[in-house]
Amino acid sequence: MVGIDLDEVDRTILHELQEEARRTTAEEMSEAAGVSASTVRNRIERLEEEGVIEGYYPHIDYEQGGYQLHLFIICRAPPAERAELAEQALGIVGTVTVREMLSGANNLHIEAIAENSDAVDTVTGQIDDLGLEIVSTEIVKEEHIQPFNHFGPAPSTDTDEK
Repeated sequence: MVGIDLDEVDRTILHELQEEARRTTAEEMSEAAGVSASTVRNRIERLEEEGVIEGYYPHIDYEQGGYQLHLFIICRAPPAERAELAEQALGIVGTVTVREMLSGANNLHIEAIAENSDAVDTVTGQIDDLGLEIVSTEIVKEEHIQPFNHFGPAPSTDTDEK
């Protein structure tokens, strides 16, 4: 899949959605992109239809929600079974993300959430039961996120600057 060509308006909209999709209005995005709010809504619809925007997800502080342990579990899977094992791992209670890696021996990265060490043991035990080799289990202290920087707002067209 090659994707679609994105212009500055599309990139600005994507940047604004990454910043705060739930609280940013089409009117606010239109100001940043230099187009009308109806154009923004039409562009968002097109980006959704083309599969560029796949969904809108909240950023959750799991610890505030009572889940003290945020884990990254690095695994090895036989390449021919990787996709199937990824789907099975996603079905494990506590798993929130599974990433299939294209290169490297550690080709399956599982993100999971757990209340306590017993829940960690349950998750890792179920991963092991799938036949995945667990290379390491890491506990996340803090997560820092920013929008992809190539989806920045359009450059200013102000010509008064000297």
